[in-house]
Formats: sequence, structure tokens, C-alpha cells
Amino acid sequence: MTGEGGARVLVVDDQPANIRLLEAILVPRGYTVLTAVSGEEALEVIATSDVDLVLLDIVMPGLDGYEVCRRIREQADTAYLPVVMVTASGDEQKVRALEAGADDFLGKPVNQSELLARVASLARIKRYQDTIRRQAAELAAWNRELESRVETQVAELERMGRLRRFLSPQLAELIVDSGDESFLESHRREIVVVFCDLRGFTTFAEASEPEEVMGVLKDYHEALGDLIFRFEGTLERFAGDGLMVFFNDPVRCDDGPLRAIRMALAMRTRVRGLAEAWARQGHDLALGIGIAQGYATLGKIGFDGRLDYAAIGSVTNLASRLCDAAEPWQVLVSERVFSAAGPLVVGEDAGARELRGFSRRVTTFSVRGVDNSRTVS
Repeated sequence: MTGEGGARVLVVDDQPANIRLLEAILVPRGYTVLTAVSGEEALEVIATSDVDLVLLDIVMPGLDGYEVCRRIREQADTAYLPVVMVTASGDEQKVRALEAGADDFLGKPVNQSELLARVASLARIKRYQDTIRRQAAELAAWNRELESRVETQVAELERMGRLRRFLSPQLAELIVDSGDESFLESHRREIVVVFCDLRGFTTFAEASEPEEVMGVLKDYHEALGDLIFRFEGTLERFAGDGLMVFFNDPVRCDDGPLRAIRMALAMRTRVRGLAEAWARQGHDLALGIGIAQGYATLGKIGFDGRLDYAAIGSVTNLASRLCDAAEPWQVLVSERVFSAAGPLVVGEDAGARELRGFSRRVTTFSVRGVDNSRTVS
């Protein structure tokens, strides 16, 4: 017979002869035997060593076996450590041992077969306890890891929600995956700004019920929002029927002017379709769009709990003024945008205009479309 998985047995007895006897029985069967000659020493060994089972004499100087057993049970990490009381007395000692928390008894003189059977049985129970404890620890670790993952995912979703307010979903996911938001800090860059609003909206809003106005805005925002994300523009804000989008920040794009014009034309086409439906309801609404290019300071603005990504600079005012100057369904762009967009853009000179807030007249172009068949030289 071999010891249960090499179990470590602590033999506690103030008589060295008794200890040697138990060692002589257990060690040849594969058990590792630790020894203590007093209750105090036994508690010290238990506190500093891995012990699977205790063979505990009752009558010892100092702490007796009862007190040692009680103290073992008081400690959370040893509360279920198997303890076998070794006694030469009868039922009275057994009752006191049970009250102290003992699991089993051995009578003196020790019967070798009985000793081995009881030790093997309790060592097996201890192994099961260790397995349960290890599995419980693993389960607790998995739970902590799961909670950590959930917290991380919730944080990512919150970040994603914030970023999606002004970035395309693809870009928002890229930022969340990379964990890098440094480019959202304040910086200066050349951008292309698109500004648009509805012609006739003020009159419509004054004459309509709020629910009707909200319905028109809902259709309008949904239609343009989809195009903003599709062209990977950065949405700065919706303000009623006014909308501002810019390109080349935070993600750079080499074709900002052309991409802005393509998006503006797509917006015009889509809103024309909405306007037909609005017209059948008696609403006369049209779209005007202005596009300008220039340097701006960009970055997050706001406060914790409410942040926006904004562009500050005269280029945003210029786009807004061009939008104001545009005729219904006209895409009015600055000369810089028209030149930078390249030969694919079809349009004509719309003249030099005086725009509020600008001391010099601004040369403008009216864009009619994009001809993809044109060769780029």
C-alpha cells in the first residue's frame, strides 16, 4: 500500500517513541511525515508547511490536543484539515475530541492496519478538498477575468459611442482597437469644410407643428448622416437644419476637396428626393451647400461627460458664408477648393462675392457635377 498521492502527515506527540513508531509505519507507504513534540510546535508547523492530515495526541504538556484541534478549526485555511486524535482513553475523550472538531480516532496502542486505513481515507478526502478549493479559486479567477473583460468592453462601447458622435463607425472602431486618442488633442491642420442647410426651413418651422418639423429633420439627418459616414467625413455638428462636416482630420486624406464635392453632390441628390415628398405635404424646402478649404485648429472641446470634436478657424466661417450665398440646390465652393478638386469637377465661375465677415471679395465657383470620364493629367 502506498500513501495517498504522497500525502504529508503531521504527527504530534510529546513522546519521541510514539513519533518514531508512526513514522516507521507511514514512511515506507509513501507518506511524508512531519513531526512536532508539542501543541505549540504543531500549530507553527501547520502555519508554515503544507500539511494534509494531522495525527494528534491528546495529552501533552502546554496546549493539549483538544486546544490544538480547536485552534486548527478556527483558522479559515485549516478549518477542514483532517485531524485524527490518538487516544488511550475511552468514550469521554472521544466526545471531547468531537466537540473540539476531530474527524476520527485511533486508539493506543496503534493498530497498524487501522492507522493506514484511516490515514488513507482522510488523505483522500483532503485531496478532494484541495481539488474543490483549487477549482473554486480558478472559478473566482475566471469570474474576475470575466468582470474585467466586461468592464473593458463597456468602456470600449462608451468610448465608441462618444467617438461615433463625430467620426465614422469605421474610424471609431479603429481608434478603440488601437487605444490611441492622441490625435484628438488640439492641433492645426488644413481641412476642407462642407456646410449645408435647408432653404425655406425658417418659414416652414414657423408655419408647422413641432412634431412635423422634427419629422422632417429626422429624415434629413438620417439621409445626410449616412453619406457623411460613407465618405468618411468628420461630423462636427448638427444644428437644426445646419450641418458641418470636414475632411482631412483627424484622418488625413489626399483627396479632401474632391471627396467633399462628391459628398455634397450626393447630399443634393438625396435631399432632392426628400424634397419631392415634402412638397407633396405642402413644404417648399431646398438645400444649399458651401465648401471652403483652409487651416484650422482642431481637437476636443467641452467637458467631462460632454465632449465634441471641433474645428476653429476662418475656414469654417467661409464655408458657412458660402452656404448662405448659395442658391437653392447650388453647391458653391471657393476657388481654392475648385482648383484643388481637379479636372473631374464640372462647374463654372460664380463670380467674386462679398461675404459677411470677410474684408475681401471671395472668388466662387458653382459645381454642377463630377465627370469621372475626364482624364486626370
